[in-house]
Amino acid sequence: MCVAELTAQGCYRVTAPEPVGLPGTLFARLLDRSQGRVFVGFDFPIGVPTAYARLVGSPSFGQLLHQLGRDEFSSFFDVAACPSEVSPARPFYPRRPGGSRRRHLVEGLGVAEFSELLRLCELKTSSRGNACSLFWTLGGQQVGRATIAGWRDVLQPALRSTSLDVALWPFDGELLPLLKTRQIVVAETYPAEAALHLGLGAPGRGWSKRSQVDRRLKAGAILRFAEQAGIVLDQGLEQQLLDGFGAASAGEDRFDATLGLLSMLNVVLGRRDPGTPPAGEIRSVEGWILGQECVRQVGE
Repeated sequence: MCVAELTAQGCYRVTAPEPVGLPGTLFARLLDRSQGRVFVGFDFPIGVPTAYARLVGSPSFGQLLHQLGRDEFSSFFDVAACPSEVSPARPFYPRRPGGSRRRHLVEGLGVAEFSELLRLCELKTSSRGNACSLFWTLGGQQVGRATIAGWRDVLQPALRSTSLDVALWPFDGELLPLLKTRQIVVAETYPAEAALHLGLGAPGRGWSKRSQVDRRLKAGAILRFAEQAGIVLDQGLEQQLLDGFGAASAGEDRFDATLGLLSMLNVVLGRRDPGTPPAGEIRSVEGWILGQECVRQVGE
């Protein structure tokens, strides 16, 4: 994770990426080092596709999140090992590679096509391709396993805690009022989208986040963005940026965390609109990626 703290001089100072630590205590630890309010962005989906919400009869993501892992959803977080195990109550698939097909997920969940398992904010735009369905757990683009860990190990314990005041954007309201009134505000970030907000261009179109060389080549643009926005990067972070976050595979994770944090600050500083989605099911069950422009018209 990458952390920014507001200084006495009124600017944000960003430190080098660090381990998240135990997920169940993350919010409490962040509050301990803050001035009483925390804005957290996670690189996993927060929300479900409208088609899925209709399948399970849930009017809101918040209500659904409280039910997951219990009663009829007791197997929700258990990744299905074979097509016959896939159902609305157990939607993540597959547990391992070998003969797995996306049509198995489509058939098991009772939808017409795979695109129904994408949220509006995950669909292809003029600047990037489709994101992956949150229920798919295979391949380099998959986000299913991160979704399971994020919902089960971070969000659910926090929302059930009597000592934490947690709001989920956009489900609980507009971003700026939430930041002023709630103790902890959670939003969804997406590194591929964040790269566009910072002027880096779309990953996969001429450069790759997985390449240390490519990450190093983006350092100049990131440093210029921070300077223009009045954001202070500490020396350790600058060094990691200029080095492309190292040659190890974890370098991409550190790079992604930095992009996500800077894109959040871009919104907090008023340099970019949060991108609030349309009213209706998109806002109540699907959610939105922070800072992504809403350009599609949705029929209510």
